[in-house]
Amino acid sequence: MIKLTIERSLILKALSHAQSVVERRQTIPILSNVFLATNGNELLLKATDSEIEISEKIPASVEEQGSATVPAHKLYDIVKKLPDGSQLQLSLTENGQFSIVCGRSRFSLSSLPADSFPSMQRDEADFPFTFTITSEDLSGLINKTSFAISMEETRYNLNGIYLHQKAGEQSALAAVATDGHRLACARIPLPAGADGMPGVIIPRKTIGEVSKLANELGETVTVSLSTYQICFKVGDVVLSSRLIDGTYPEYEKVIPVSNDKILEADTQALSAVIERVSVVSERSRGIKLSIQPNMIRVFAASADEGSAEDEMDVVYQGEPFDIGFNFRYLLDILGQIKEGTVRLKLQDGVSPVILQDASDETALYVLMPMRV
Repeated sequence: MIKLTIERSLILKALSHAQSVVERRQTIPILSNVFLATNGNELLLKATDSEIEISEKIPASVEEQGSATVPAHKLYDIVKKLPDGSQLQLSLTENGQFSIVCGRSRFSLSSLPADSFPSMQRDEADFPFTFTITSEDLSGLINKTSFAISMEETRYNLNGIYLHQKAGEQSALAAVATDGHRLACARIPLPAGADGMPGVIIPRKTIGEVSKLANELGETVTVSLSTYQICFKVGDVVLSSRLIDGTYPEYEKVIPVSNDKILEADTQALSAVIERVSVVSERSRGIKLSIQPNMIRVFAASADEGSAEDEMDVVYQGEPFDIGFNFRYLLDILGQIKEGTVRLKLQDGVSPVILQDASDETALYVLMPMRV
């Protein structure tokens, strides 16, 4: 049995985290549910899709200790529609129905046995590496790289962010993502406790969930990991996830080392030019950059949609040449730099290009050219 009273905003916030993990279409009924259990004057909420597990403890006024599982999305939808500031009475009835009472509103949901709910929790000893970083640093690593994660399920080892210790003049914690067309790499100083950590591939869904938590909660994130699982603790929320079992490619071999032609441009101005010209290449997504001393001309043409041309001033003193790109990939990278000056390191019209924020070398992007 379970019986308690809880403030609506507290459980709504916890349910929003839990239901985000639960898949709406689930072939295993228990995985559609959120696990509720009391411990003293606390309520534990837990949800999983068998690959990710999220748990959170919130204060409650408990009359009878116990546990239950309830459809996660249905419970969230009910609580979301109840008046703000209200008190909710939650209980599991003798006939196995879960009751929600708020003022004159009464709801009853089906429940499944709590002892059937799967758990990913493991002993802390299973996580030999633990370190703490700020939510700002974690969000930065994710935001600067996650856009380049491969969406091709057949390339499963590219379906996440590769988090690893990067050696160099100063050891760093690096995040890398690539889909074979573009590569994004960001780094921060190596946190205490991360020295010697294994390189791990964090799945795309986990990245999305922890990014939301880092942006919403707490100033620090505690990361614990092993070779098969990673755990993020943000405030009172714990997100555990299995890691992608695979070998990440040797991405550093893709980063050019002989790109000696340097071009610098205003990021927002370049983005605006590309967006204007790309209107006529929505299908092919190809644009051509004609690079000349102190100027770029941007072209796009389509037999079905027409043609467009624009130009802008840049800082460049090398030889003139043409190079083509997928404009969407190029805009994605420029969107990470946003303001200030973008620096392009080029070699010729057929070799990969390095892009960086001219004032920040902690992030690096590589873009493959395309034939236009």
